[in-house]
Amino acid sequence: MLVNVVIVLVTFVGMEGVAWWTHKYIMHGFMWRWHHSHHNHHAGFLERNDLFSVVFSLAAVGTVVVGFEVDSLWFLAPIGIGVTLYGIFYFIFHDVIVHRRIKIRFSTRNSYLKRIIRAHYIHHKVHKRQGAEAFGFLYAPKKYRNR
Repeated sequence: MLVNVVIVLVTFVGMEGVAWWTHKYIMHGFMWRWHHSHHNHHAGFLERNDLFSVVFSLAAVGTVVVGFEVDSLWFLAPIGIGVTLYGIFYFIFHDVIVHRRIKIRFSTRNSYLKRIIRAHYIHHKVHKRQGAEAFGFLYAPKKYRNR
């Protein structure tokens, strides 16, 4: 049980690096066609960028299922759970708190939250494939503290 918890936690933390890399090199790279909708105004609640959530969710669910169904691949279940937990935190931070896609009242004095929100807003100042910065989701360097 403890091994599973450690795998979930390591995966959760490691997902920030995976998300950063994916965001910078895939979303702002060859998959800009999907991600473009997120950096520019669009009609409707959904955007083409939401397809990334579908792809990542299917990968996480598939990993959990294989981990539970194939005894020799048991470690995939806690990996999939860590990925899923990261996805939940990402959704809450990115879609609910930052972009207000679900309308709730939210304000904070927490310096960590202010820093990651500010970094994300700086990221969105660029509406093109190149030139963006701050590709993380749940972590932003301290340089975004006072910007």
